[in-house]
Amino acid sequence: MNDSPQDLPSSLDGTVRPFDDKMRRAHLLIFAAWLFHAAAWFLPIVKGAASPNWLPGWEAFRAAFSAVWPYEGINFTGYGAVPATASAVATILFILGSPLVVLRGPHSLRASALAAATAFVVNAHWYVLSGSDRSDLRIGYFLWWFSFLLLATGLLDLAGPRRDPD
Repeated sequence: MNDSPQDLPSSLDGTVRPFDDKMRRAHLLIFAAWLFHAAAWFLPIVKGAASPNWLPGWEAFRAAFSAVWPYEGINFTGYGAVPATASAVATILFILGSPLVVLRGPHSLRASALAAATAFVVNAHWYVLSGSDRSDLRIGYFLWWFSFLLLATGLLDLAGPRRDPD
């Protein structure tokens, strides 16, 4: 059998595109966002907040949502309740909304990407407002936080270039 370059599959002839139709960059970014987000539910979010000396993501979600859904021992009030609740709502939208957007198609990709990017900026408040306690934030927080940026980037990539109507 003579395997000349023209007889080889495209994956072996050196003309491979970075991502083929089955696994485009957008899908990889969105998958990574979901993976980061899922992992963050079980990884430490902040040091010293619970019995194993760290707070897992699912519990951080409950704590952040405590202004709306009371959680024993934790209650965000006043100014702190607004960004904490916004973080919890962003998490709900990520979990319920992002799969629907991806399955639904191009009609809402740009708006959803903007929502995910906005959530990334809003969720930065945990880092920015932590001050000297910033070092208490753990890997789960950063995976959760960056999952919004990955999702926004993936959705924009999936939407493709904006076309001006002629």
